[in-house]
Amino acid sequence: MEDLSVVDAATEIFEQIIETERAAGSGGGDHFAKPGANDRVWNAAEKHCRAAPENFAAYFASDAIALASRAWLGRGYQLTAQVNRVNPGGAAQTPHRDYHLGFMNPEQLATYPVQAHGMSPCLTLQGAIAHCDMPLESGPTMLLPYSQRYEPGYVAFHRPEFQTYFAEHHVQVPLEKGDLLFFNPAVMHGAGTNRSKDVQRMANLLQVGSAFGRSIESVDRSAMSLDLYPVLQNMSGRAVANVIAASAEGYAFPTNLDRDPPVGGLIPLSQAEKMAAALEAGWSFEEWETEVAAMDERRRA
Repeated sequence: MEDLSVVDAATEIFEQIIETERAAGSGGGDHFAKPGANDRVWNAAEKHCRAAPENFAAYFASDAIALASRAWLGRGYQLTAQVNRVNPGGAAQTPHRDYHLGFMNPEQLATYPVQAHGMSPCLTLQGAIAHCDMPLESGPTMLLPYSQRYEPGYVAFHRPEFQTYFAEHHVQVPLEKGDLLFFNPAVMHGAGTNRSKDVQRMANLLQVGSAFGRSIESVDRSAMSLDLYPVLQNMSGRAVANVIAASAEGYAFPTNLDRDPPVGGLIPLSQAEKMAAALEAGWSFEEWETEVAAMDERRRA
């Protein structure tokens, strides 16, 4: 991330959300960490956008995020984010593979055929944006290189012998604020133990989904597109496309084909395509707001 002031501003926003949710008794929890080891912001992408659309736009204008996401998933990807702050003394996560099949127990995994096990890693991309310097003592992500190539890995990573192997052979990479790390979700990995005395290790964890899969979180992309439209009216070039890809719905389906038929093509235009066209045509915010409401109505079951 080239402009670290944008990262710092986002950090302040995330910290405010953490404190607000903690005071309200909401948020928190983790798939693979013990309670109290860390602070989580679920659906951080939408919360970030709604709280500070200008900062969200500057943040996700990043070519690096867009390049990695499109290289792995192609067009129409669905970006979600979950902030994780591991405080000093916070214990490591259980090493794991990630969504989709990584979130199932062995009995559930056995109900999916072998081709699903091979296909699951192609449906998401894991990413992390460092919001502070992360020396090794602060416990940056532990990774087991090449473990994504082990086909039975979704079933095997639960087993004690695999957890032991991971403990003996994983690697960690120190990161600086603004660094981005992307990896295949089938790489066995986990957040490390924060052994530092004063580093609150914060990362914005990106889970970017294929247009052809189901994202892990429900995101109100219509609301995000409305918040961002006035900001994008003052931006230009590739940055606009990057922000639209990180926020608006990039795929036309599912929809209601009675109200939203594919006129003039095989599929209707997606929200992201219409947003780009509206900005190019110089639509007012009111015109875009009307169109978003009409799109939502056409897609309604």
